Amino acid sequence: MASINKVIIIGNLGRDPEVRYAPSGAAMCNVSVATTRNWKDKTSGDKVEETEWHRVVFYDRLAEIAGEYLKKGSPVYVEGRLKTRKWADKDGKETYTTEIVADQMQLLGGRDGGGGRSGGGQQGGSQQGGGDDFSQDAPSAAPPSRPAAARPAPAAARPAPQKSSTGFDDMDDDIPF
Repeated sequence: MASINKVIIIGNLGRDPEVRYAPSGAAMCNVSVATTRNWKDKTSGDKVEETEWHRVVFYDRLAEIAGEYLKKGSPVYVEGRLKTRKWADKDGKETYTTEIVADQMQLLGGRDGGGGRSGGGQQGGSQQGGGDDFSQDAPSAAPPSRPAAARPAPAAARPAPQKSSTGFDDMDDDIPF
């Protein structure tokens, strides 16, 4: 039977990225991403908030991009897989950590909020946002390139917007949340 190891998170960086280079020259970048879950307590009726911290590691070109564009507080979309590592600490005790090995990243928010292009729209079929989309297909992947269809068309070449059935067709793209 096939198995799947896939993680998708959207959260904010808790600290600035740490970029290091292996002796081979390969880049590695470590970040901590916070995700928050909110709910209402059934017994007291109080609003409860729970924050989970995720260790994320980027490799190669994706690591360099993360180190350059991400900063503490930046909102980010990350796709990857879980990996547990084991090592011996300074006292010889075995230590374990589980982290997300990222293979895709999308910078969310505007230029002030942590990077990426403002605007955006739909990219890659299923991802939306106002940021840049980066992926790591192979250890020596070249910088990501966008297909011509993903680039915005000049104003003269764009078709007139169609009325949407949702009633939100006159709303601005800059929603404040």
